[in-house]
Amino acid sequence: MAATEAEDEPTKVLEFGLGDGTYCLDIGVIDEIVDAGELTRIPNSPDHVEGVMDLRGRTTTIVDPKTLYDIDEDGPRERIVVFDDDEIDEGGTVGWMVDEVFQVRDVSPEDVDQSTTVEDEGVRGIVKSDDRFVVWVSPDVDDALAADLDDVEAAEA
Repeated sequence: MAATEAEDEPTKVLEFGLGDGTYCLDIGVIDEIVDAGELTRIPNSPDHVEGVMDLRGRTTTIVDPKTLYDIDEDGPRERIVVFDDDEIDEGGTVGWMVDEVFQVRDVSPEDVDQSTTVEDEGVRGIVKSDDRFVVWVSPDVDDALAADLDDVEAAEA
């Protein structure tokens, strides 16, 4: 019975912008949000890896989710959403370069439409919000991401 009650509980999500779209992530997988800083490019890294940055002594791999989700629109790329190492199994500290961060809000299960995203890897559903739709994504976009990040870390060594 407790599992059913937990499933009905709202989830806190962080809404952010990529190009013209609005997306969200479960706040439970996020460690912090920082201003975009100078990145060090890694030669021969996958297209979605922007580079690495020093974040309080931790080498943090910065990923471009626009490449992962095939989003062509440009944007200001002002913030980095850093994922919690304990929640994400990507082999090191990872952050997403996003255009802007909007808000943290509660999403109830009844507000999430999963019928249109059943085959989309990395998409948990579409959140109906007032007069717009918010795409709920997962940081575990694909299994190849972890392998690619391992390659980047090996190149750093």
